[in-house]
Amino acid sequence: MDQGTNLTTASRVDNRSNGARSKQRIVRTGFAPCDAPDAVDQLVAALQPDDLALIILFLSPDTDRDRFLENARGRFGPAQVVGCTTAGEIGKTGYTEGQIVALGLPTDHFAAATMLIDNLDDIRPQERITEMIRNRNATAADHPGWTSEFAFLMVDGVSQREDLLTSDLAMGLGPVPLFGGSAGDGPRFKESWILHGDRFHANAAVLVQVRSDCPVRVFKADHLLPTDKRMVVTGADPARRLVHEINAEPAAREYARVLGKDPEQLSTFTFAAHPVVVQIGDQTHVRAIQRVAKNGDLVFFSTIDEGVVLRLAEPDDMVAHLSRELDALADTGAPDMILGCDCVLRRVEAEQKQLTGDISRLLAKHRVVGFSTYGEQVNSMHVNQTLTGVAIYPPVDA
Repeated sequence: MDQGTNLTTASRVDNRSNGARSKQRIVRTGFAPCDAPDAVDQLVAALQPDDLALIILFLSPDTDRDRFLENARGRFGPAQVVGCTTAGEIGKTGYTEGQIVALGLPTDHFAAATMLIDNLDDIRPQERITEMIRNRNATAADHPGWTSEFAFLMVDGVSQREDLLTSDLAMGLGPVPLFGGSAGDGPRFKESWILHGDRFHANAAVLVQVRSDCPVRVFKADHLLPTDKRMVVTGADPARRLVHEINAEPAAREYARVLGKDPEQLSTFTFAAHPVVVQIGDQTHVRAIQRVAKNGDLVFFSTIDEGVVLRLAEPDDMVAHLSRELDALADTGAPDMILGCDCVLRRVEAEQKQLTGDISRLLAKHRVVGFSTYGEQVNSMHVNQTLTGVAIYPPVDA
């Protein structure tokens, strides 16, 4: 597990010594079927939003967005409201679908500033960086005794702009760790939506900058082990995330040959089971394949340049790996909750291997709440087939 830490990671304590008070949850959660006529009522009842600084919503793509906005108008109190559509939700029992999942951060422990980027074709990085610095300085001035920070990004998952956006925003982060996820559209890959306030936006992103008195740990985890099988990208269109040629051969055919597979039988299951990774410095990052184009190109979830060396990866035991990673986040005491952005290809792999129940039980046990994504962000990187997130712990004096 790679972990980006806040300014006060060293102050993490063993919360097991806090007695009964540590069992009182700080982050509030709510869950409702997306097609329930009273879905907003259910969320409001669970969140009790009058003292919340921020509400984050993960909405099934089957949600009637117009009806939701109409029913939600004025119902979430003074809280800032952000969210996105999903490729599946992570709720109170783990993996789920057709739900609206909500998190509420109370003002007693959190301050948040939100920044909407409503046109990913015109990011204007210098303006965004200036706004990020201004927001961070404002929350620090309002809460000088709070030293935990993280940034959370939600971005349109069909925009193909995540790589550039994450790289641009990284210049404004300073020491603050960032994680995030690309909004989804279930299995369709046609449209995804970002929620900011009382409007849904396409081709957009929202960045949330959070300051807290709760210790936090931002993390990245994947269960993929690089092999010695290498391929070189010899023809690509990075802007469209297309790879035309691998090893000077048609991309899909060569990928299948290296795998020992029939190129006509490549599927989402194949890509989930046999991803590729790139080496950047001393770390490897997954570059997942989305599909085969009609002309035999490979369509990736991330930008791929010509000359990049791809290494095939093989999965470790998914359940055992996730158990180790989540246990490690509790090495100094259990988190109050974990906000997770989990790649849809991890869900696909779990379903293919009939591990959905085991994975869900682990997620529920460790109180992981979030959504399945079309890609993940961590600090300056857009990655795939990865779980990114933040673990939030009770304050030292809780």
